[in-house]
Amino acid sequence: MFGVVPKPLWEKTNPADSNNRIEMCSRSLLIEDGNRLTLIDTGMGNKQSEKFFGYYDRWGTDTLERSLAEKGFHKEDITDVFLTHLHFDHCGGAVEKDKNGVLEPAFKNAVYWSHKDHWQWATVPNAREKASFLPENILPLQESGQLKLLEGKDLILTNTPLGFDIVLVDGHTEKQMLPLVQYKETTLVFAADLIPTVGHLPIPYIMGYDTRPLLSMEEKTQFLNRAVEEDFLLFMEHDPNHELISLQKTEKGVRMNEKYNLKNYFN
Repeated sequence: MFGVVPKPLWEKTNPADSNNRIEMCSRSLLIEDGNRLTLIDTGMGNKQSEKFFGYYDRWGTDTLERSLAEKGFHKEDITDVFLTHLHFDHCGGAVEKDKNGVLEPAFKNAVYWSHKDHWQWATVPNAREKASFLPENILPLQESGQLKLLEGKDLILTNTPLGFDIVLVDGHTEKQMLPLVQYKETTLVFAADLIPTVGHLPIPYIMGYDTRPLLSMEEKTQFLNRAVEEDFLLFMEHDPNHELISLQKTEKGVRMNEKYNLKNYFN
């Protein structure tokens, strides 16, 4: 998760267990806008084998179904599923097995959104990312007819059919999409894998998973400087201890200012 950064440095913020694993989460974001109910990313899902999940030592009891129910919703209420990218820990829950073991979209009434260039990248994967792009998570979306692909190569896609702008970044994987969500007077950014945890805020702290590490550093620098200047809040998908953070500039670079609970911040 930290590439070439020495463990004694990154372990200060993300302590590892005896197997060198750190605590991570797969936090989704639900956006209610009138009759539209958009889910950002879907986590790992539960259809993989015990061997597959054995690598990750899953913990906690949260599920998408339970979390939706707590807000008074059901999976069939979701109108849109927005996938930042198609690595298994971001889209695994988008597809499920029915009672006969047949793969089908988990959200029957939703449109699924990906980026055209990323879809091509994921369905004809390079050797490095092949283990992250699992066909069973991806192809049933296209086969169902529920898939729509966004297009564009600008840094920010504006006037999208989803009602929010999108930041495109290419360092982690081709055309990862970060939603820029406007709520009242605040801009909230779903940070996804550009900044997986608060421990990844320092510019050189990038994942070994990134396909273009130098580009990741450039993209982080540009994004974090803008985030401070425009008072963006970062929604942390993978950090189990930080849900929502503000930023500040320090002598060491951009760092966390305050951390918040999403619900309490806006209520």
